[in-house]
Amino acid sequence: MKKNQSYIGMLAAVGVALSLSTNSISALAQSIPVHAQGLKEELITVDLSGTKKQAGIFSTKIGSDKPIKLAVLLPGYPSVVRPVMENGVMTASKLTGNFLIRARRFLADDSVATLIVDCQSESGDYCSSGYQASKERQEDVDKLIAEVKKRTPSIGDVWLVGTSMGTISSSFMPLHNPTAYSGAIHTAAITEPYARNSYKELGGFDYKKPSPIHFFIHHVNDPCSLTPYASAKAIAEKFNVPLVTISGGGGFQGGVCEALTQHGFRGKEKEVMTEIAAIIKTGKASQLEIN
Repeated sequence: MKKNQSYIGMLAAVGVALSLSTNSISALAQSIPVHAQGLKEELITVDLSGTKKQAGIFSTKIGSDKPIKLAVLLPGYPSVVRPVMENGVMTASKLTGNFLIRARRFLADDSVATLIVDCQSESGDYCSSGYQASKERQEDVDKLIAEVKKRTPSIGDVWLVGTSMGTISSSFMPLHNPTAYSGAIHTAAITEPYARNSYKELGGFDYKKPSPIHFFIHHVNDPCSLTPYASAKAIAEKFNVPLVTISGGGGFQGGVCEALTQHGFRGKEKEVMTEIAAIIKTGKASQLEIN
C-alpha cells in the first residue's frame, strides 16, 4: 500500500511539473508579440566615433542558422527605433508599427535574415534626412553589417530595403559605397522631394549612377503627398527601374503618411514581403502587379 501511495505521489509530482512547464511555455509564447513570432533575434551594437554607437536587431527564422542573404531594413520617419529586447526577441520599440518592422517575420526564412537598423545613438528622437543621405550614415550602418557578417559568416549578399523616409538611406548608401550591396529596394519611396515637409536630398536623384540595381514597390493608392504613386511610376520609367505595383489591403487608419494606411501596405504585408524575398533571392521581380 505504501509503495502504491509513493508511486501515485510521484506521478502527481510529475504531472504538476509538466503542468508548470506547459504553463511556462504558454506564458512565454504569449509574451512574444505578433511581429516577432517565429523569429530568433539579437541586439547587435558597434562603437562609432566618440561615445556614439550604432545598434540593430538581427533576426533569423527559428531553426535557420545559416542564412546566405541579409535584408538591411531602413524604417521610415523618424527612423529612430530604440529597441527593447525580452526573451530573445524585440518586444517593443519607437517604431514597432512601421511596415518593415511589423512585417519582418514574413521576410526572414531559411535563406534570408533581416537587420533592423536604428539611428546612431546620439541622434535624439529624429534621424535627420541630411544624416541619412550622408557618407557617415553609410559608414555607420556598414560597421553594423560587418559585425553581423562576422558573427554569421554564411551571409554573402546584402540588400538594402528602405521604406518612406528610410528610402533616403537605401538610395544614398549605394551611391557612397557602390560595391557593398547586391541591390536596393525602395518601398513607399519619397517621390516628391520638394513637397511641403518632404526631403530635398532626393531631389533630382539619379538612379542610374554606378550602383547596384534598384527596385520600387509602391501602393497604387498611396495617400501620402510625399510619396504619390504617379511620381513613383514616372521615376521608374525615367530610370528604367522595375516598379512593383500593390493594390488592395484593408483596415486602414491614421494619417495619410503613417504606417497603417496604403502607405504602409496595411493588409498586404505578407504579399509585399514575399515579393521582397523573391527579389533578394533572384535579383528580379517575380511579378509587377500584386492585387
